[in-house]
Amino acid sequence: MLAIGAAIVFGFALLLDLLNTDFGAPDLFNWNTLVLIGLLLLSLYLAGVGRGPRGGGGGGGGRWYRGRRPGRG
Repeated sequence: MLAIGAAIVFGFALLLDLLNTDFGAPDLFNWNTLVLIGLLLLSLYLAGVGRGPRGGGGGGGGRWYRGRRPGRG
């Protein structure tokens, strides 16, 4: 979820840069502030805060049993 938020913030920053506007709030919506917010969200995501990809996955103990091998009694 944090990575999606970072993508939205980076997209908004890109839009501001392409349109060359600040929507009347130069201190709130400047390019540097939005990039820093996006980097903060991205770093929190990579640090494991919030819901992100989980390690280990799959379950089952890591071994796949197929039964007895042919030729072994």
